[in-house]
Amino acid sequence: MGRWLHTHARLLGPARTRGRLYDLGAYPGLIPAPDADREAAWVHGEVFRLPDPERLLPRLDAYEGCGPQDHPPYLFERHPQPVVLADGARVTAWVYRYNRPVAGAPLIPSGDWLDRR
Repeated sequence: MGRWLHTHARLLGPARTRGRLYDLGAYPGLIPAPDADREAAWVHGEVFRLPDPERLLPRLDAYEGCGPQDHPPYLFERHPQPVVLADGARVTAWVYRYNRPVAGAPLIPSGDWLDRR
């Protein structure tokens, strides 16, 4: 999916959002921090601008298992969430939040999936 994104969207760059990231084995799971949780860790990732969101978001939803062909409850759900870009700009971006309990899943303290091991 990363290659597809780089082909069909414009990378705005690294970004971070408040929450916690868990190692679910083959992939990570983002759990957002409650709005009042000022001490929450940062989760790090990248933000892309989609040139045609109405056409491209359904493709991403299908990949994440929350498209119209999937059956709830979904493993991930897409939500708008505040993020901070590398230059400090604050924007709202779509993020895929993990929609299951994380009991027993290891927390990734750095908040960065690529630095998990």
